[in-house]
Amino acid sequence: MNILVIEDDQRIADFLQRGLRAEGYRVQVARTGPEGLRMAQDAGREARDSGIGTVVLLDVMLPGMNGLEVCQTLRAAGVGLPILMLTAMTTLDDRVAGLRLGADDYLCKPFEFEELLARIEALARRGRSQTVPVSTHVRVADLELDREAMRATRAGRALALTARELALLELLMTSPGRLFSRERILANVWGTSEDPLTNVVDVYIRRLRSKVDEGHATPLIHTVRGLGYRLEDPGPAAG
Repeated sequence: MNILVIEDDQRIADFLQRGLRAEGYRVQVARTGPEGLRMAQDAGREARDSGIGTVVLLDVMLPGMNGLEVCQTLRAAGVGLPILMLTAMTTLDDRVAGLRLGADDYLCKPFEFEELLARIEALARRGRSQTVPVSTHVRVADLELDREAMRATRAGRALALTARELALLELLMTSPGRLFSRERILANVWGTSEDPLTNVVDVYIRRLRSKVDEGHATPLIHTVRGLGYRLEDPGPAAG
């Protein structure tokens, strides 16, 4: 997945570039509206021709052409890349204007990097669903999730999961082995960057683990103390 950062503040652009590259993304940076427009148009053609997706992080206040104009021009030209607007303007009218011109999401500065990552991942999944058929079945070891029916089984036995537990399981299973922080889980499953019940993620992980792992020799849900959770098949033990 590629990220195109269109941001004229060098400090913010450099921070985003370093952080996103550390997360494994290929990052390009544009410093003006016209430059960002050209790069986004190129990325749109690449996505159409090769299937390689790009999420656009688009600042509103840009030299040469503001972010709203860039967004409107891209949508008028049929470029459907996911666009996340970044802005210091926090009024409802500002956010509504961007969304009406075709932006997919809005994030106000200053923001937490974990929330930015969660929103990028959500937009990337949405973009893939529009261009690439998503498998209705996900499997990790003997754990299987039917996304269409929203049913999960382990070793062929059905798991009695609530809707929230299924959403949490789906998130973990879409990227086996990837570490998810509590903040990222909150943003993806609860749609918030703040924990309303202090330990709601820990509670739901415990519930999910009791249903997925109890009674099985190989646990699939793992805790990385102080960092978050991942779901993976550790495979056969060495030696």
